[in-house]
Amino acid sequence: MKLPRREFLHLAAGAAALPAVSRIARAQTYPTRPIKMIVAFPPGGPTDTLARLTAERLSVSLGQTVIVDNRPGGGGGSVGSKAAATADPDGYTLLVASPSMAVAPGLYRNVGYDPIKSFASVVMVARSHPILVVNPAVPAKSVQELVAYAKGNPGKVHFGSPGFGTGPHLTGEMLKFRTGIDIVHVPYRGNAPAVNDLLAGQIQMYFEAGPTTLQLVETGKLRVLAVTSERRNPKMSDVPTMIESGFPGFVTSYWNGVVAPAGTPESIVNKLNAAINEGLKSPDMQASLAKIGMESTIGAPQDLAALIAAETQKWTALVKAANIKLD
Repeated sequence: MKLPRREFLHLAAGAAALPAVSRIARAQTYPTRPIKMIVAFPPGGPTDTLARLTAERLSVSLGQTVIVDNRPGGGGGSVGSKAAATADPDGYTLLVASPSMAVAPGLYRNVGYDPIKSFASVVMVARSHPILVVNPAVPAKSVQELVAYAKGNPGKVHFGSPGFGTGPHLTGEMLKFRTGIDIVHVPYRGNAPAVNDLLAGQIQMYFEAGPTTLQLVETGKLRVLAVTSERRNPKMSDVPTMIESGFPGFVTSYWNGVVAPAGTPESIVNKLNAAINEGLKSPDMQASLAKIGMESTIGAPQDLAALIAAETQKWTALVKAANIKLD
């Protein structure tokens, strides 16, 4: 039977609208099954700890199980980031984002995702600012004195990091590029072995903000020279910023946020944003974050999107300008 043209067009338009209606219906009932939160690093580290704290609170808010899925591997954790970027944009796969996610495409080839285009930002969770610490045997009590010492001893000052492309690595490279000093990067598999070698004098300096490092400073086992925040840390009010130490614009941070695959419905993004922000307001959550050296942040999806864009631009520019090559 041949349908009249008007009726045919009406039916065709209705059929075309079905996918959109289906997406809206799914978003309204979301979530109806467990949510997977990918962490691009091994269990036990600060990003994993933060993910588990966030997942626990999110489970309570949404009334659904949130499973932490560790997917380590690849340059800068690119295995986990790519897995999240290529997942269905239905709100059931999330990624705990970190600076490494924004940096990796500038450092490694074919990571399989774009830090800006491949994700829908959900919310910023927490951040901290590294401090510059040195072994007490280093004869420097300020950043300027450290730079002078390094210039007088080229190639003899070593700085550690928990791996290539991590925040401590790139922050050290930033200091190297800004001052022209010849310091040597030593990558480790995590913060703990790096700090152990710093205490033993195998490396001389480190940019790190974990609670263990702060305790070592308080007990005199390490010396702090500066903090990389815009303003002084109230907990270390006598420690100058890198800016105050003579390096304008020298600001870095370690941060974690939650992102979803690009194309995730805005209603789902907003629901996740509200639920995670609600959890971050909890005094218990704030206290738990403080134990790993981080402070909670509460904001809109656009805030995280702006940070990721800025971080990607800043570190990609540094990698190119400093001609950083990975071993």
